[in-house]
Amino acid sequence: MSDLPLSDLDAFTAIARERSFRAAARKRGVSASSLSDSLRRLEERLGVRLLNRTTRSVTPTAAGERLLAQLEPALGEVAAALGALDNFRDRPAGTLRLNVPAVAARLFLPDIACRFLKLYPEIELEIVAEDNTFIDVLAAGFDAGIRYDERIERDMIAVPIGPSRQRYVTAASPAYLQERGMPQHPRDLLEHSCIRHRFLSGIGLTWEFERGGETFAISPSGALTSNSIEIELAAAVAGLGIISSFQELLESGLASGQLVAILDDWASEFSGPYLYYASRRHMPAPLRAFVDFLKLERQRAPLG
Repeated sequence: MSDLPLSDLDAFTAIARERSFRAAARKRGVSASSLSDSLRRLEERLGVRLLNRTTRSVTPTAAGERLLAQLEPALGEVAAALGALDNFRDRPAGTLRLNVPAVAARLFLPDIACRFLKLYPEIELEIVAEDNTFIDVLAAGFDAGIRYDERIERDMIAVPIGPSRQRYVTAASPAYLQERGMPQHPRDLLEHSCIRHRFLSGIGLTWEFERGGETFAISPSGALTSNSIEIELAAAVAGLGIISSFQELLESGLASGQLVAILDDWASEFSGPYLYYASRRHMPAPLRAFVDFLKLERQRAPLG
């Protein structure tokens, strides 16, 4: 009997409570005949008469009274469980896990995350920041990731997040440039000490430059290689070499005069990052809320 249709059991409880097929049908928004069919199927499966019905009245039998007493609490729990799912759809709640580059966690995600959580206080946001850009975020248990366009698999859905355009800037300290001279072309960097960034995966960044349709790429060399922008910045300010990184990360040093921009007419510009995820179908409510939030934010105040 474990395969009894839940709809038939629910129809029986509705009729038994109302003592009327018509009244139960009105509350359920169905026809009285459909409730009658459900009750008939249930009684046939159980082999027990559950309701006595005449033209004047509908009353539970002894078996019906006993079944009703036990069914009502159970069906109430089922209704509560289904209601909880409605909450997930209508009032997003639950956990949203994101895997993001460290630069995103530093530059633009804090502001976005705080505004999102204020809007959806029942969502728990878990952010893991790392520079391993080749991780399979879904296999690792994340709902979505943030990556730049060249790192996003083609079968993923991508939504812009953060600045729409960004620049890489190359810079060095005044003391370093006084001692070693100002590079005039990207190829000159091959004769300089450069501060390199390497991801935890072991992959190092190639420095790319562009001017007037001409592109130039080098694999720099130098005394320091790190995956920590704090260490790289400190080394550049200390005069240990030339650094190339996101403009936002170098702005403070450039503004204070601790760093001087070089090859600025060769600075490369590229499209900003994207939130990416696998499918629009059956998206977890927290992820759907976050995607909708990002789209609305971009409509209101596009980020440059």
